[in-house]
Amino acid sequence: MAVRQLSIFLENETGRLADLTEILAENGIDLNAVTIAETGEYGILRCIVQNPEEAVAALAGKGFMASITEVLTVAIENKPGAVNKVLQLLADAGIGVKYIYSTIQSAKGEAAITMKTTDQKRAETILVNAGVKLCEMEDLK
Repeated sequence: MAVRQLSIFLENETGRLADLTEILAENGIDLNAVTIAETGEYGILRCIVQNPEEAVAALAGKGFMASITEVLTVAIENKPGAVNKVLQLLADAGIGVKYIYSTIQSAKGEAAITMKTTDQKRAETILVNAGVKLCEMEDLK
């Protein structure tokens, strides 16, 4: 039940992020979740879109380096302690979290937490067995 995430390398230059979002907009690609980590001369933008292959092709055509990675996304209640419950399940199983980001799905009253772990398959099994709702791409519209 993995969600497919785009990872895009961006130079740390004024307007480069705007260039990227313009390409997505021109191709009718909506950002459902997004985060960016800056590492000095470049950044890594991670995002969820409904059509990642189309996004990669559009971006590559304009000189952007992008790849698709499988991540876990879970739906949790939008309340204090909900993220901790998920992270504690993983920590108790010895599974590390490489990165995490979230979006609020206010229409459903939930938060969608996206993460890359040190053991994706095992993390998925543990979370499902604990009754945590895993999201699929169509859940993130």
